[in-house]
Amino acid sequence: MPIIQSRRRFLATTAYAGAAAIIPPSALIAAEGTLETTTVRIIKSTAICIPPQYIAEKLLRAEGFTDIRYVEIGMDDYWEALSEGKVDFTLSYASSHLTAIDAGAPITLLAGVMVGCFELFAREGIGSIAELKGKSVGRQGLGSNSAVLLTLMAAQVGLDPAKDIHWVSDPSIKPIELFVAGKIDAFLGFPPEPQDLRSRHIGRVLVNNAVDRPWSQYFCCMLAGSRRYVRDHPVATKRFLRAILKTADLCATEPARAARLLVDGGFTPRYDYALQTLKDNPYDKWREYDAEDTVRFYALRLGEAGMVRSIPQKIIADGTDWRFLDELKRELKG
Repeated sequence: MPIIQSRRRFLATTAYAGAAAIIPPSALIAAEGTLETTTVRIIKSTAICIPPQYIAEKLLRAEGFTDIRYVEIGMDDYWEALSEGKVDFTLSYASSHLTAIDAGAPITLLAGVMVGCFELFAREGIGSIAELKGKSVGRQGLGSNSAVLLTLMAAQVGLDPAKDIHWVSDPSIKPIELFVAGKIDAFLGFPPEPQDLRSRHIGRVLVNNAVDRPWSQYFCCMLAGSRRYVRDHPVATKRFLRAILKTADLCATEPARAARLLVDGGFTPRYDYALQTLKDNPYDKWREYDAEDTVRFYALRLGEAGMVRSIPQKIIADGTDWRFLDELKRELKG
């Protein structure tokens, strides 16, 4: 169900309204033409590593949006929500978007936004992904983000994910809870889970995709829009993307302020975990990294694992549109 923005959230988001540099000039907005719609619906989930879509309200209002809605959607149901027209945009994992595009979902990738997010935790005594052979590894469920990413990581080091790993799924218990209880050997954590485990000195990190290659060389999270919204509302699409990219810059340059906005906006209760997440993950790579390279990388890895049938170029042709990003890179030079 949509979550109506509260007065508290609105006031919290306006905390950085005085930074005139992040508000688009009126002349620029006028030149782009009139918004086709002033409504935008954005996914809200429990993941706090994607703050650009959560704390962009002030910038979205400056772009002309007046009806900004957050819709509660499970982490593994993003593409279905986009496909079914329940939401208009979301940030999610590149691998998730690509499997959806390969399956024919009517979504369009618009930009890479950030690097980082997930970390592979293992119990003490396990020193590498290869050492997970024969071990128990938790996942949310078959086809979930964690299952897909773990499969790619295992295959990358030569393991056969189907035969070499004992997968553990329990719909009633999160993998982190099984890990803390000592019932599994490893799992893939998403913020605020890594921050929580580190604060309690539990487990060790085998892979942190914010810093460990090859994962750190590509975007983890990319912005996707409903194909219909992008097609019918190009002005709104560009303005939405501009607000998201400027908010990503804010996350990179002022993590303390961004973390406070997350908490004051009701997106997470823990300021310390939010701040650590913002400091741990690069939000300033959208100008530097190549979004299409990310699509190609993940499409190849997914193809090798038998998770997609399409070649990278077909996925790029069917499910991407970089024209807005290219325009904004020229406009928003760092």
